[in-house]
Amino acid sequence: MYLEQKRVFCRTGTMNFLSHYYFDRHTTNCYHILGTVLPDLLKNADKTIILHPEKLQHSNPDVNALIAGWNKHLAVDRFFHSSDFFLTHSHELKKLLRPAIEGSPVKPFFLGHIALELIIDNLLLTTGKIQVDDFYVHLAGCDTAVIQEFLTFSGLKDSTRFFKFYEEFKRSQYLHTYAETHQIAYALKRICMRIWQNPFTPQHEADMNEVLGHYRDELMGSFMDIFEEIDNKLQDL
Repeated sequence: MYLEQKRVFCRTGTMNFLSHYYFDRHTTNCYHILGTVLPDLLKNADKTIILHPEKLQHSNPDVNALIAGWNKHLAVDRFFHSSDFFLTHSHELKKLLRPAIEGSPVKPFFLGHIALELIIDNLLLTTGKIQVDDFYVHLAGCDTAVIQEFLTFSGLKDSTRFFKFYEEFKRSQYLHTYAETHQIAYALKRICMRIWQNPFTPQHEADMNEVLGHYRDELMGSFMDIFEEIDNKLQDL
């Protein structure tokens, strides 16, 4: 089960779509914006999809913009997951969530990782650092044919499952719910249900909501430190 959980990190990817968007919130190129979240969209759509377009060059500048956004995503993830901020707070959340989920098959370290990312997205929205509607406008501006061209060029033979997921992702605009703190526990449950059929009881969810709400409030005054740290590192690339 431990190895299975480690694999879930790989196939779910990070869940902080909006944190990735933050670094390019002033970018006007919709394909670059899509590229910054595309690795995680693909993993959520189909865990078997593995693409490596990092070093590819295409004659279509829109496809190249997707590749540039993809590379930005990888850089941000690398800096974030190696940061003291991530290691410290994901560990602390793990300890705090352990008693809240007693009796659940879900391991606290798994929750600590994802919960931190969801809390950060929540704070970006609730403190007005980004506007989620702007993010969805960018996605709506991307031509499906260009996305398909990128996927084919990157080696994906069948994009059916991805586009089914992607269209629903845009339609539901689920990221709006990240502004509601109580939805963080619900999002965690949905992620865990990819492994366990019934990962949490209603009491587990209530206890997690209490832990996550308090931790969110504690992070509010300092969470932007990690964005400044990563932004500085990105400038050196």
